[in-house]
Amino acid sequence: MPDELRPPTAGDDTVLYAQDGRVAVLTLNRPHRANAFDAALRRRLRELTDRVAGDETVGAVVLTGAGRHFSGGADLRETPEQRAAERGRPIGLDQLPKPVIAAINGAALGGGCEIALTCDFRFVAEGATLGLPEIRFGALPQGGGTARLPRLVGPGPARRMIMTGDPVSADEALRIGLADQVLPPGELLPAAVAFAAHLAERPGYALGTAKALLNASLETDLRTALAAERRLAAEMAGPREHAAARARAARTADVYARAFRTGAPSPED
Repeated sequence: MPDELRPPTAGDDTVLYAQDGRVAVLTLNRPHRANAFDAALRRRLRELTDRVAGDETVGAVVLTGAGRHFSGGADLRETPEQRAAERGRPIGLDQLPKPVIAAINGAALGGGCEIALTCDFRFVAEGATLGLPEIRFGALPQGGGTARLPRLVGPGPARRMIMTGDPVSADEALRIGLADQVLPPGELLPAAVAFAAHLAERPGYALGTAKALLNASLETDLRTALAAERRLAAEMAGPREHAAARARAARTADVYARAFRTGAPSPED
């Protein structure tokens, strides 16, 4: 384990950390409370997110939940004041310059669904449910649900989920674009880790830039987005980094080896 990622001490094991090659696996670890978010869990997840961001041995992240569920959302035993104090401090998975895959087992409701929305990909177990039920008890999502869900699935499905508070099944989540893949429960975490490892093979500087551009494209006009793409793609790395990336690609596929050896345009050009 990298030095900067200390093992959890008593009282802060609400999120467990493990590393499998270049993949960091963060596990929400309050199974007795359906991995509900309390202040300690939010602080620990924020701490690990910050530390993984600067860890060059980590290329991608998987977020999952211990026990039967991914997360049931906010811990309602906390006072409204406690929840409000933490809400102003985002965890930052969406800003992490590395891809994050949510491996969703069981229920992902309320804040649990909202934290999954901040991830780049969502792998969902058969039989899982995802939803934003807050309106059923006179509240509304306050962790980004009303902003992120329509950007991901479109306004129609988002309105239905938020205004009814009804959860959706794994298959429905896949149909509307909320899930990227649905898998048997026993295959969920291995598949998410394998996909994260596949992503981690890509140059980290390019992954981080791609994520930043994709996020920004949702908040700006096309002309500005295109200009940002040209600028950041040109500035994201120097000749040495580009040469190393091309060498890695050439080792993995003959088509790239031939293209880079002859100076012909690559398949992406």
